[in-house]
Amino acid sequence: MSTLIDFHSHIQFSAYDNDREAVILRAREAKVKMIAVGTQAQTSEDAIRVAEQYPNDVLGASVGFHPGHASENSYHDKNELREEAQESFDIERLRELAKHPKVLAIGECGLDYYRDQRLEISERQKKVFVQQIELARELQKPLIIHCRSAFGDLINILNSKSHILNSPAGVIHFFSGTKDDAKNLLDLKFYLGFGGVITFAREYNEVIRYAPLDRILLETDAPYVAPAPHRGKRNEPAYVVEVAKKLAELKGISPETIAEQTTQNAISFFGLSVE
Repeated sequence: MSTLIDFHSHIQFSAYDNDREAVILRAREAKVKMIAVGTQAQTSEDAIRVAEQYPNDVLGASVGFHPGHASENSYHDKNELREEAQESFDIERLRELAKHPKVLAIGECGLDYYRDQRLEISERQKKVFVQQIELARELQKPLIIHCRSAFGDLINILNSKSHILNSPAGVIHFFSGTKDDAKNLLDLKFYLGFGGVITFAREYNEVIRYAPLDRILLETDAPYVAPAPHRGKRNEPAYVVEVAKKLAELKGISPETIAEQTTQNAISFFGLSVE
């Protein structure tokens, strides 16, 4: 199979502190390159550092503030950071990080009502998200968007800001919306990202068959949600090969075609130069 690009991994997370080089080597052997995606200032800095350290494998980084960190009692995930480090959103700090030449996108940012449905939290998430949309416009970088249990509000915000969205506007990572949600987002010049969950859950099949292949990006969201046959294990970028195989099956085309087109999609989307 041709080179694949895992556009959304967290290779900088603490989950890989003991064997990051081995994980990157396995990705290299599988002909997989990756982008390290930040979730708050600390992990965004770490993403840039890893992109600098492994320039042939980690093609770049993104910087952003994940909506899950907007709550004063945000969930501490030891896979993300070993020590709890509650941050306050600081747009100026993100702006300075985003100017680094390794930074390809703004995110992961967006809305997530799954763990906390309080109105005050959703309103805080919206304000933080809008500031990152505006930063993406200012710096002419696409958005990497996280959305969980919040597609109605997400699409309303993006429609209200459609006049400042870039082209491409961004990508909805780990897309879990409906076919109608997909149509609305595609109309707004967004791409859709699909990962390991599609290998074992059928509810994504209709949207995958509907979405144009030239608007799809592949991801792992590593270290989370490993695909079959690795389900239950820590995910890693090399496993994006299984996502490509499943996408090929659902689209009724060859894995090679999937690899070639999705890699070209990522190159165009992020403005990459990949050998």
